[in-house]
Amino acid sequence: MPATRQISLIGVPTDIGAGARGAVMGPEALRVAGLADALRQHGAEVLDRGNLAGPANPWLPPQHGYRHLDEVVAWNQGVHDAVLAELRIGRLPLVMGGDHSLAVGSIGAVARHCRETGRKLRVLWLDAHADFNTSTLTPSGNLHGMPVACLCGHGPQALLEIGGQVPALNPKWIREIGIRSVDAGEKRLVHQVGLEVFDMRYIDEMGMRHTMELALATLDAHTHLHVSFDVDFLDPPIAPGVGTTVPGGPTYREAQLCMEMIADTGRLASLDVMELNPALDVRNQTASVAVDLIESLFGKSTLMRQ
Repeated sequence: MPATRQISLIGVPTDIGAGARGAVMGPEALRVAGLADALRQHGAEVLDRGNLAGPANPWLPPQHGYRHLDEVVAWNQGVHDAVLAELRIGRLPLVMGGDHSLAVGSIGAVARHCRETGRKLRVLWLDAHADFNTSTLTPSGNLHGMPVACLCGHGPQALLEIGGQVPALNPKWIREIGIRSVDAGEKRLVHQVGLEVFDMRYIDEMGMRHTMELALATLDAHTHLHVSFDVDFLDPPIAPGVGTTVPGGPTYREAQLCMEMIADTGRLASLDVMELNPALDVRNQTASVAVDLIESLFGKSTLMRQ
């Protein structure tokens, strides 16, 4: 990794879009696990911008199919503005969540920056869930199950408009990896819009190497690569500290290969790390694994490689 890479850590301490409390503590858990120092060891210049502020979690039932919509919009607007500011000064924003509804603001900002600079965009969505629910499909109303749908133009107008263009993303720009939990109505919508999904059956049959070769195909020097890493992507025994565990995720080695192949492209330009829930963790184990994998995204490898 080049010594000049400049990374800005942005803490977003909220569980506003989630169905379990605790992701509010995610940014601090990553700090305690040594994220900044780990990145510096790989030659990065790291600035911790501290935590964003936003409304408290009122913990109310859904209204019109959404829980806490106004609060989720407020947090996402803050994330959008913070991420866009870092991109415009040439820094790599690393968003420390917080729940995955925050990706609407983060990726909305990345998409806006790509429009401003004439770059193509590729989004890798590492997650156990497709996150393509809508107010009519959701069983819970939790907005952390809807960010990809919102980014693709399916959702409440206040969220759709945060990135300045509706939709923020073309579904063809997204690759979802590690998926193993999709609601019934959500499956039909994912199929309808043509989202490219590498679910766990595909990874089991074809292997992580082949999966990542396809997910990363056609990247070039004009492509901004954004990774949105939901920690529940990982198999629960290695990452218990999440609110929505789903058995049968990638193993530690599969996850490492995934991250190392992303690093090999040299195109990573922005990153979300979401849904880390220390309240459900064991001695900060999940945060430590997450930091280990983030190191691999930024060039850690067993041997020196060409």
